Amino acid sequence: MESTSLQFLKDLLAAPSPSGYEGPVRDVWRAETGKYADQVETDLHGNVIAGYHTEGQPRIMLAGHCDELGFIIIHIDEQGFIFFNTLGGFDINIVPGRKVRIHSVNGPIFGVVGKKAIHLMSPEERKKTPEVHELFIDIGARDRAEAESLVAIGDPISYDPNFEELRHGLVVSKTLDNKSGAFIVAEALRLYAARVEPPKAALFSVATVQEEIGLRGATTSAYGVDPTVGIAVDVTHAMDYPGTDTARKQRGMVQVDGGPVIVRGPHINPVVFDLLVQTAREMEMPYQVIASPNRTATDADAMQLTRAGIATGLVKIPQRYMHSPVEVVSLNDIEQAALLLAGFVERVDEDTRFIP
Repeated sequence: MESTSLQFLKDLLAAPSPSGYEGPVRDVWRAETGKYADQVETDLHGNVIAGYHTEGQPRIMLAGHCDELGFIIIHIDEQGFIFFNTLGGFDINIVPGRKVRIHSVNGPIFGVVGKKAIHLMSPEERKKTPEVHELFIDIGARDRAEAESLVAIGDPISYDPNFEELRHGLVVSKTLDNKSGAFIVAEALRLYAARVEPPKAALFSVATVQEEIGLRGATTSAYGVDPTVGIAVDVTHAMDYPGTDTARKQRGMVQVDGGPVIVRGPHINPVVFDLLVQTAREMEMPYQVIASPNRTATDADAMQLTRAGIATGLVKIPQRYMHSPVEVVSLNDIEQAALLLAGFVERVDEDTRFIP
């Protein structure tokens, strides 16, 4: 991956974006796509829509959600400890002991998620998953008044940035689900805009909001863009690490650094699926296929049912340890997914028919 692209990805990962509070990451994404898009707009919901050759046909929308799992302040006690609830789905077992930032009007306030030490627990307590209301954040305040001078009820909270490179092109960070998708749709737009041949299709890349709490941004942005084709980009569970043997039989085999994953199923337009596969083969690109018999639980579900219906596709990035602060993906998979989507758009023109 080029150094400028890698820095863009790092900047996305570092920018806080709990669902409903995506402002900082929107600023990063908008500034980058503004370098090569014909137009960049933010709608009333907060989605950022970057368009290129917007008068072309057909209209194609690529969606990668930019929100991340987070927390929100619910209560501050007399001692200045902060109680919170979750924004999105968490494994509460891995929340205690984490560094966090509370995003307040005073700027980011550092804190740690506390929990009663194991030495002080009864045998029964040690076996039990804590309830979220039993956890709290310690910002070092001496009392409620000091805490309230720094933070307020409703302030969003995110994990501390923690990007690191592993080996063989693998990277680890919080919120690769789904800043990697937001990155890919921006990269696909850049690649499409840089092509030599005159563009045919109109391309709208969208950093959608509030996916983790109900696919909300995709619902509103797809209605506004009104595309013929919509492809969502998200992550999927890799099955290449210990403990996933049974899940492989239920979800299919996917491995990190095995290429982007193209999804097939009733939510996916068969013409879009076939053209994605054809594109990967023509580009001599590794790819993987999984079947999704029910809802995909991604932006693709919202896009498919917008207006009179959209010809929908779904491309995923294999990821280990989803919804944790140490998500792992391959930079090769991310880069190839962007190339795949740009190649797909290049192969579509006004004569392409997507009726199955």
